[in-house]
Amino acid sequence: MPELAGLQREFTAHIRNPAAVKTPPGIESRRMKIYNDLIYNNIEGFISGGFPITRSLYRDEDWHRLVRSFISQHRSESPYFLEISQEFINFVMQEYQPSPVDPPFLLELVHYEWVELALDVAEDEFPELEPGLAADPLVNVPVISPLAWSLAYQYPVHTLGPGTEPDSPPAEPTYLVVYRNRAEEVKFLAINAATARLLELVRDNSAARPSAARTGQVLLQQLAREMNVDSVTSVVDFGATMLRQFLELDILAGCSQPLATGG
Repeated sequence: MPELAGLQREFTAHIRNPAAVKTPPGIESRRMKIYNDLIYNNIEGFISGGFPITRSLYRDEDWHRLVRSFISQHRSESPYFLEISQEFINFVMQEYQPSPVDPPFLLELVHYEWVELALDVAEDEFPELEPGLAADPLVNVPVISPLAWSLAYQYPVHTLGPGTEPDSPPAEPTYLVVYRNRAEEVKFLAINAATARLLELVRDNSAARPSAARTGQVLLQQLAREMNVDSVTSVVDFGATMLRQFLELDILAGCSQPLATGG
């Protein structure tokens, strides 16, 4: 058994980095190359499929150098091929040392592409809510969908690609909602800072105890106070339009009935 364990370590070390680790003794190089190519091509295929925009920004040799670094350096926590994308983003964000050929927005772009994939396979479901309550999110309690993620980036990640590769981030951050609707489609919506804050208030409110949950109007009044605007009414009117749009897009799952003590 010790000899078998040693052979297995040599075998896997060579597969991880065949350029640096010799073929284990007693194994024909031709046969070993079959294993090398099979494993590398499978992993590289999953990563290229999960991060197509990132892949499009690299020359072949630079891309394969990045993937080989992932295979040789990262110790995956999951044995499942479907979770390779999660392992790859963990590697890029926590272990990888960027080189001059990497775009400055690499971390944000791989995160954005991973979010799209993660929402596509997420097992969360829309909660059962009374349909009629969604007609007026101001007097009822708006409930955010578990399949809607509000995100902020330095770079406009939803516009990046060949020919659109900024060297530095713009003055204003990018706010996005990436969501999966009831038709099982993953989509995104570009928003501003105030709308991102509104979604944050809705999310926190959705997780609150029923007795503490507040109506959409109360949430918008809080937003107006935070923004220190002269006209609370204008914020409420604008926010009401946004809440109704979020309901139509399935960013909000619906509304629940406020309790007597819920504001």
